[in-house]
Amino acid sequence: MSDITILDYGSGNILSIYNGFKKIGVDVNVSDDEDVISKSDAIILPGVGAYGAVMNNLDNYRKLIYEHVDNDKPLLGICLGLQVLFTSSEESPDVEGLNIFEGSVKRFDLPDEFKIPHMGWNQIKVNDTPTNDTTLLDNVDGEYMYFVHSYYIEPDDENLITSTCDYGMNVPVSIGRDNVHALQFHPEKSGKAGLEILKNFVDII
Repeated sequence: MSDITILDYGSGNILSIYNGFKKIGVDVNVSDDEDVISKSDAIILPGVGAYGAVMNNLDNYRKLIYEHVDNDKPLLGICLGLQVLFTSSEESPDVEGLNIFEGSVKRFDLPDEFKIPHMGWNQIKVNDTPTNDTTLLDNVDGEYMYFVHSYYIEPDDENLITSTCDYGMNVPVSIGRDNVHALQFHPEKSGKAGLEILKNFVDII
């Protein structure tokens, strides 16, 4: 079994993700130890809270994350763990993201009938193109996933986008390129379809 580590940097909903992997029979590490993280076959990058606070907590792990990605090891970002992969966010304009992908994170600006945050279940549409990697989303096109977010990603390269949902606009909700995958929704809270995504990630490793 591959060595998977949930990065415990003080800004993640770690227990639910850990339990999600347990449900599919996979033991994962939870660690803030740089040695453990650097030796892992795959990293889960969670994130809950404000963009600036999360990036402040992640700062000590920047080099490790870049090395992990450069070594073609799989990485899965979840929720804010997706957003920090980009250059910047309107939530914390002066804070630099990980910038693994160029692009920004925008706050929803929607008619009043659309409540912010976008919270609850919504249907995803898988966007399969030749230049992105949708293997993470095998067998979940059209399934409902659980969301809690007030901001959404706007990649410079739209071909990164592997799925979208409809919430007053066509919202990009996942990306995939080579060994890096990330989801705006919470697979660990999305029932059977969400667990299918975690299984797919294990298969990718």
